Amino acid sequence: MQLKKNTYIMGKHPVVDAIKTGTNFDKIFLQQGTRGEFEIELRHLTKEYNIPVKIVPKEKLNKLTPGNHQGIIGLISLIPFYKLNDLLPGIYERSETPLILILDGITDIRNIGAIARTAECSGVHTIVISKKGTAQINAEAIKSSAGALTKIPICREQSLSSAIDTLEWSGITLFASNLGAKQMVFDCDFTQPSAIVMGSEGKGVNREILKRIENQFIIPQKGTTDSFNVSVATGMILYEAMKQRL
Repeated sequence: MQLKKNTYIMGKHPVVDAIKTGTNFDKIFLQQGTRGEFEIELRHLTKEYNIPVKIVPKEKLNKLTPGNHQGIIGLISLIPFYKLNDLLPGIYERSETPLILILDGITDIRNIGAIARTAECSGVHTIVISKKGTAQINAEAIKSSAGALTKIPICREQSLSSAIDTLEWSGITLFASNLGAKQMVFDCDFTQPSAIVMGSEGKGVNREILKRIENQFIIPQKGTTDSFNVSVATGMILYEAMKQRL
């Protein structure tokens, strides 16, 4: 399927120039086998700006556009992406208590949208996602969020581990939803500066991330269904946080 006009930039110099001038890219498709100075410069730039790069065969690029793509196509993001280091000081300067939501490996577009909608309504300051392993924030995701994804800042970090480092250095307590936890969500203190980590429905929060988080909790349930949908569970947790803060 070909890309629609005004949704992408193609060509080596146009893509590099766009990155340097602050264009927000969702991801960049780079032709398999690309080497040399251009490839090195692109790697440095995409790392600096936290832009995912996907290596694809030339045939894939040809399907995306009939134009002279020169082995590279950048998909323009529908929303801006931020960095935690830039947002956190402003929250404290406004004398607000940070409430951060971290999404680990959630790949369903509709879940991303539903979570963002609830987060915006619940007073979440920002949603943090990793550069890789998260659903693309496209038009469908924005529609599912009822426009919330255009209102709440989205931080796309190099990795969730580095994001946790930043949060800990900023005095924010980490919480994680974990089906194996003993503590109930109602027993967590969300009135302090807090960051809540939610994992995917299939795998939950990554084990390496869980090892770093002391405050783990579970949402109690009475029925026999496997567990709550991740967007529903996130809504319950954020409502509890909002209730405590009100």
